[in-house]
Amino acid sequence: MLSKTRILCQTVRNSQMAQLSTSQEFIDREKKYGAHNYKPIPAVIAKGKGVHVWDVEGKQYYDFLSAYSAVNQGHCHPRLVEVIKKQSEVLTLTSRAFYNDVLGEYEEYITKLFGYDKVLPMNSGVEACDTAVKLARRWGYEIKGIPKDQARVVFARDNFWGRSIAAVSASNDPDSYHNYGPFVPNFDLIPYNDLEALEKAISDPNVAAFMVEPIQGEAGVVVPDAGYLQKVRELCTKHKVLWIADEVQTGLGRTGN
Repeated sequence: MLSKTRILCQTVRNSQMAQLSTSQEFIDREKKYGAHNYKPIPAVIAKGKGVHVWDVEGKQYYDFLSAYSAVNQGHCHPRLVEVIKKQSEVLTLTSRAFYNDVLGEYEEYITKLFGYDKVLPMNSGVEACDTAVKLARRWGYEIKGIPKDQARVVFARDNFWGRSIAAVSASNDPDSYHNYGPFVPNFDLIPYNDLEALEKAISDPNVAAFMVEPIQGEAGVVVPDAGYLQKVRELCTKHKVLWIADEVQTGLGRTGN
């Protein structure tokens, strides 16, 4: 009975899908049923391979966005497809309620590759940054000795690290924060690529961390002056402030060697 129900549902779905043929029809349906939180490019992508994607009419494009940099290895890379297929046939998910036989191997590889002590995998960039802020606050209270609930975090203006309430609290873009208040307290903004402003801000003993993108992405691919990041490291060390490098868009070799 269950099998027949699945076949019926798939048949109905295929029938409904067959009724849509043009990009505009797909766009109209998404606008009708989907909540509007983005302003997509008006192209309806149906498949991808390597650096190319194709829309529902079969038109081919170069994907210079790489899905917001998440597929810098290319679409449907055969090695990744094969690994996904093999793993899906063995075990889908354990959650973190259990240990598993592959996570430790990944963690060892990543920490040794980048020279860090620990790694905490996250599903998305906004979760990674949000967790980094949580970690910084806790470190501020337990290690630096910041009074309870007084920890501050400094951000560069024109940043973008997501759409959570914490992320928009750190934004100076009205499109991101308009009508979402009240916001997370004790977030301070300074100009990007401004070492004088940075030192002034982190001289406050209640500052736990400074978060900055090595190259600002959403702001328009803004590259800092030579030596800026090295000086950021030095100033944060000097004032006992954690430096959070938001490398969601620039990390893992995306900028080359």
